[in-house]
Amino acid sequence: MTIFLAAVLGALLTVLYRVLVAPRRIARWVDESFVAADHGLVPREDLDAQRSGPPPAPYRLKEMQAVADAAWEGHWQVAEAYVEAAGRDWDERWSRTELLQQVADEDDTWLDAWRAARPANGDAATIHAGLMVHRAWEVRGSEYADAVPRARMNTFRTLLPAAIEQARQAARLDPENPGPWVVMVTAARGAEYRREQFQPLWDGLVARAPHHYAGHWQGLQYWCAKWFGSDKLMRAFAEHAVRNAPPGSPLAGMHLHALEELAESSGASALPAGRAAKGLLTKVAASLAEVAPDNEHLPALRHLLAHHMVRAKMYTAALEQFRLIGPWCGAKPWSKDGNPVRAFELARGTAAKLSGTGTATRG
Repeated sequence: MTIFLAAVLGALLTVLYRVLVAPRRIARWVDESFVAADHGLVPREDLDAQRSGPPPAPYRLKEMQAVADAAWEGHWQVAEAYVEAAGRDWDERWSRTELLQQVADEDDTWLDAWRAARPANGDAATIHAGLMVHRAWEVRGSEYADAVPRARMNTFRTLLPAAIEQARQAARLDPENPGPWVVMVTAARGAEYRREQFQPLWDGLVARAPHHYAGHWQGLQYWCAKWFGSDKLMRAFAEHAVRNAPPGSPLAGMHLHALEELAESSGASALPAGRAAKGLLTKVAASLAEVAPDNEHLPALRHLLAHHMVRAKMYTAALEQFRLIGPWCGAKPWSKDGNPVRAFELARGTAAKLSGTGTATRG
């Protein structure tokens, strides 16, 4: 019995050390001894908490501003040409659709004129449908359902069916475009679609764009536990995305979003661990390595990947992600506690300390 109790006490002390003592010692080392440049990292004084990654190229910013200004001045033809220029790059086309939805949210007079002049234009109808869903969610707010006042929830539920019907009309106008289906998949949660109602919408989306990033993010939300799925279904959905992500697509990042949902709903202790979990993170890293550096989703995904690699004790791999991230730290999960620079510095310092690496050339 004495040997058994000694073993139990030893195990308990080991756990307490790892949970309470070791993190404090590492944090003190980061504060007092960590030199970022010795590990190929940007110095702390150069960290930027205002952004998650580098700003878009100046010509892209000028282009987007020019499109917005032209729309507000009533020149809807510029918006029409802007969307059509994306062709069948459905992720890019959706990104442009979302931009125009934001423009219309401030002033939609130009969108009404566009729809009146081009009643058969599917892009205009899709933007209108997306705007209707966005405004419905603005009424509802981001709280959990039991915290939303009944009057607001009733208004929300009244607005969504019309938005879905508008999206269906847009789909009929432009049968090949997955955009209207993304709108329908987005609205399905608020409209409380059962799984048998949701599935045809999902099938319609992936039939047109099997790897649509925004569409998969909305699908992930439907299958998470706080809506109409479960942790198991959400993880299976995300892991399927990892396995099927084509070269150059950020789709494997769905696994990282799933981990964030799991941590938020069940706590960090519920996150998967072990060899399989590390293997999935390795696959995600390999997939993201093939994504174009200017992809709009890549910076945020690298932050999540680095965070979960540190959590999984993949310190050397995490350190490489921190090198790729560079000076930008204005992203989740670092921004959760109000001091992103401190959180980011502690995470990358931990990776540097426990990776066992020495001086490295900055990536």
